[in-house]
Amino acid sequence: MEFSVWLAFFAAAWAISLSPGAGAIAAMSAGLNHGFKRGYFMTFGLVLGILTQIVLVGAGLGALIAASSLGFAIVKWAGVAYLIYLGVQQWRAPARPLVAEAGEGGASRVTRRQLVLRGWGINAVNPKGTVFLLAVVPQFLDLQAPLAPQYAVIGATLMFTDLVVMAGYTALAARVLSALRSESHLRLMNKTFGSLFIAAGALLASFKRAL
Repeated sequence: MEFSVWLAFFAAAWAISLSPGAGAIAAMSAGLNHGFKRGYFMTFGLVLGILTQIVLVGAGLGALIAASSLGFAIVKWAGVAYLIYLGVQQWRAPARPLVAEAGEGGASRVTRRQLVLRGWGINAVNPKGTVFLLAVVPQFLDLQAPLAPQYAVIGATLMFTDLVVMAGYTALAARVLSALRSESHLRLMNKTFGSLFIAAGALLASFKRAL
């Protein structure tokens, strides 16, 4: 990949990572409920989900999912169900301050591995992301050159920008929102993030396969 082409993709990658969506909601939710150090493990899962999508697109499976009505529907509704499930969980989460996470057994019940798996599920089971990558990535590929190294560069670039951007979202929630101490405020924040997850699921449900 030529440097000028990579530079253009690098700029696009920042726009992709900064755009609000289920990943940003998940990162802020993790920061709110688990603090930055533990919550940031959600980002590792989100990044793994993006890399999974890139592998699918690179292997041609992404095009198959986008072209097949049944395959697209299965992945789409699995993603919708997962986002709504996360929303209901967040909505029902107990109102507890972050300062109590270690001593009172609240946030520490969710392991780092569980956070990684949750993040992976959000981005991996998302046909909207597959279709988006299918539309964007080919514009930066040189079809006359080996594709695998180019996909590796694209994956590494998206991974870097997402790690940085989601760190910001997680830190925002952990540092700023954690200043909320009253039970009513914490309950309101849980319901807000729960509603955002459900809204993201509703938006995904309305997403249609391009004909």
